[in-house]
Amino acid sequence: MTGLLVSNIGELTTNVPGLGDDPADRTGLIRDAALLIDDGRVTWAGRAADAPAGGAAGDVRAVDAGARAVIPGFVDSHTHLVFGGDRAEEFEARMAGESYAAGGIRRTVRATREATDDELRLRLSGFVTELHAQGTTTFEVKTGYDLTIGGEERLARLAAEVTPEVTFLGAHVVPAEYADDRDAYVDLVCGPMLAAVRPHARWIDVFCETGAFTPDETERILRAGVTAGLQPRVHGNQLGQGEGVRVAVALGAASVDHCTYLSDDDVAALAGSDTVATLLPGVEFSTRHPYPDARRLIDAGVTVAVASDCNPGTSFTSSMPLMVALAVREMGMTVAEAVWAATAGGARALRRPDVGHLGVGARGDFVILDAPTRTHLAYRPGVPIVHAVHREGAPIA
Repeated sequence: MTGLLVSNIGELTTNVPGLGDDPADRTGLIRDAALLIDDGRVTWAGRAADAPAGGAAGDVRAVDAGARAVIPGFVDSHTHLVFGGDRAEEFEARMAGESYAAGGIRRTVRATREATDDELRLRLSGFVTELHAQGTTTFEVKTGYDLTIGGEERLARLAAEVTPEVTFLGAHVVPAEYADDRDAYVDLVCGPMLAAVRPHARWIDVFCETGAFTPDETERILRAGVTAGLQPRVHGNQLGQGEGVRVAVALGAASVDHCTYLSDDDVAALAGSDTVATLLPGVEFSTRHPYPDARRLIDAGVTVAVASDCNPGTSFTSSMPLMVALAVREMGMTVAEAVWAATAGGARALRRPDVGHLGVGARGDFVILDAPTRTHLAYRPGVPIVHAVHREGAPIA
């Protein structure tokens, strides 16, 4: 197997505490650095002057980073990439003053049900290309835009073609045909729908929110998923204070996503748990809701991730660099915190110790930025700042 030596790195973010120039820096920032990858895994990272003479068995291919900054590949732990149609008119109406409500999801459900497998697959492939081009090397994909047994199975199956991080979100919203019998729909989600999707999914999620699912329904659905072998996640506290965080922490969910409206008790519960608070600033950008207070969470000791929530209704962007810029500009995060949240934080939200960092043994996923420092991710928003992307040491963009 040919190794890969990335040399002449102006600034390397490893996300390995103690590895960098400052022992107290959990992002493990190293200047004048090099990175060695063998067999798709990181075997060494450090100052260029200390780089090993060669890799493991076989030849070593050299990549000159040109004094650019290198970061771990972004880990986008929250996306909805399998769907039909779009909701541009809804976005335009919000910009004109209308408020967001969860019911808009049903429009996408109708369009998704009408789309063929090939149409959905082609669009999904396009989104994956977008993700890679912007530095995302690991990503999650949810179902939730069909809400029938066969349809949810189809979405999970298609998502599994592009990622192992597939989430069953049959509890996205109660579909129109069950508007007068939501108990029957919850039964469906917990029973035959879950059984159909289970072979393709790793996670189960519920939109615990006014207009979607109650705390009791959320808990029932998540417990059914856990019994079936899926791991829980929660959409919660997006539109107002609610019980999403409480349910997520009580059930040991890997993450609770949105976290826009939190009580002091919510923050304390998150700080005392292993549940990650995943913040989705693209939603606030697209809905004009208040941004989550990341500073409050970080100062309390909560583990924070940042993700895109790429979806047709409330955040139709796949750009993790934009999420970093919004996190810094609008949510009180430093650049170091935002980059960590978009890489290592996302990995924590997916319980993936092999990605989100460039320590020894990590998957060799890294991004060369067309900039001397990671600060340019926030300093130059909207600019195509990604120079090259490697996954397991091989170029993908």
